[in-house]
Amino acid sequence: MKRYVIERDLPGIGGMNRAQLKGAAATSNGALAKLAGKAQWEHSYVVDDKTFCIYLAEDEAAVREHAKLSGFPATKVTEVRTVIDPMTAVG
Repeated sequence: MKRYVIERDLPGIGGMNRAQLKGAAATSNGALAKLAGKAQWEHSYVVDDKTFCIYLAEDEAAVREHAKLSGFPATKVTEVRTVIDPMTAVG
């Protein structure tokens, strides 16, 4: 599985309350269930009018299929090449 960052333009998402975000997560989970293990949602960063979602997926097509099934558009899909963090400087 490859890791992807999915940028979604969702006007007003940053103003959603807990119940609304719960509903959005449930919708996303329902779409993932239909993909039979081809994609997995790790987490999302919610900002004012968009989200940045981190997914594991077989390929970009699986990410785009999730966007289609969930109704949450994938504005930009980028494959993660590597991950660095503060410990990268040590090793």
